[in-house]
Parts: sequence; structure tokens; C-alpha cells
Amino acid sequence: MIGRLNHVAIAVPDLEAAARQYRDTLGAKVGAPQDEPDHGVTVIFIELPNTKIELLHPLGENSPIAGFLERNPAGGIHHICFEVDDIAAARDHLVAAGARILGDGKPKIGAHGNPVLFLHPKDFNGTLIELEEAR
Repeated sequence: MIGRLNHVAIAVPDLEAAARQYRDTLGAKVGAPQDEPDHGVTVIFIELPNTKIELLHPLGENSPIAGFLERNPAGGIHHICFEVDDIAAARDHLVAAGARILGDGKPKIGAHGNPVLFLHPKDFNGTLIELEEAR
């Protein structure tokens, strides 16, 4: 059901410092900051030959990333994202198998402009998983 790894998301306390580190120290191609108000984050994507890194920083007071950074002040891996061909079919399969979908179970549009869902980390070995419909 899951396809390729789309990205690994890392919550960071200082978005610009993290972007400089990937660009200047590691020589990676770093995109521009992108506000995602529906998700409460500002993101920067780092393009790699085989996947992406998504740097996450809180946007607004109700950002889920703010709570993560309170518990992990230095930042850290927040979630991993896998591509799926059909997000509704993937959701239905997962729910039937006993997995919990976060939120209301309806896909939202993610930072790449595609529908996304998040799976409860307690159902996947403590890892928050994002599913993104590949287009």
C-alpha cells in the first residue's frame, strides 16, 4: 500500500539557522520558507537525490510543533511521510485494520498541494506517519 518515502520532517527551534546548516554545511539545495496556516507550521524543503527533508517551525500559538519543541527544545524528527496512490482507499484500509487517523479523518491539503493524513504514533511504534497522495 505505501509507496516511496516522500520526506522526513524535522522540527527545529530556529528555521533560518537550520536552513543555513543544510545549505552551507551540507551543501544541500534548500527551498524558501513556506507558511502552512492550516497545519500551524512554516516549512522549508531540502531537496535530496532520493527524497526530501522538511524543516518545521511553529506558525501561530496553536501550532502542534510548539508543543513538540517544548518537549524537545533542540528539535528532532517529528514524522515521516510515505506516498500512497489513493489516500481515501489507504485510509479505509488502515481504519479497517485498526489504525487511528488523527483529526477528523478527512484529508487536508499539505505543503506539496496534495491530500495528506496523519496516523496515530501509538499505532506505529511511536512514529507519527503522514500519508500523502502521490500525483
